[in-house]
Amino acid sequence: MDERIKFKTYKKDYDYSYMIGAFGTVELIKSSPGLVRAVYIHSRYQEKQYLETLCKNAEIPVCFDDAFITKISLKDNTLVLAVFNKFKRDLRPDEPHIVLVNPTDMGNLGSIMRTAAGCNIRNLAIILPSADVWHPKTIRASMGALFKLNVQFFEQFEEYQRVFSNHRYFPFVLDGGAYLDMRNVPQTRRFSLIFGNEACGLDDRFGFVGSRIKLPQTGAVDSYNLSVAVGIGAFVFAKGNNLI
Repeated sequence: MDERIKFKTYKKDYDYSYMIGAFGTVELIKSSPGLVRAVYIHSRYQEKQYLETLCKNAEIPVCFDDAFITKISLKDNTLVLAVFNKFKRDLRPDEPHIVLVNPTDMGNLGSIMRTAAGCNIRNLAIILPSADVWHPKTIRASMGALFKLNVQFFEQFEEYQRVFSNHRYFPFVLDGGAYLDMRNVPQTRRFSLIFGNEACGLDDRFGFVGSRIKLPQTGAVDSYNLSVAVGIGAFVFAKGNNLI
């Protein structure tokens, strides 16, 4: 069947999405080849042989269609994209988690996925509503890291609490918490680092959840960008618990 008939411009209710870009596509094939339905290669791409060999070894169909790549990516400089099946991987109860409460920015969400994988925190809980995890913009920002994570969705934070009651919770707040300190990181592998959304952070109910943490900063800014805050917190906890 002609792949151009099968696949259409991304919509949230489809059971597939797109990894746009050569690097992310290679990462996807290496980490989760069974998810890939097809790889599209532009005529201008210079490393066709390597990518074709990678696809052939994984039994992934390869298509050459410049117009389709431009249509899906909405950019003239995209040379590779992959079509992959959406997937479900529940969080591991004996490992650390990052918990995002109502994240709204797809770029931040993808960057956080990349940071989480880099810090060896392979479990990401998302409290709905949230930005679309499966949107190609999110996927591209993750640089393929999504495929190395377990991602699970929860309607309410309380639902997450019921499932992972044995975890130690660390909400990151703008005031009232203990300052994060590399010299005194809580020692536990079952930690949950909890972050609010970009606009308003965590609401008042998190004042009664776990041990609140505040990131040190100068008065020159009112707060850190969400992806930066997650990066700082994830690195310190991962380093302090010998994850990296």
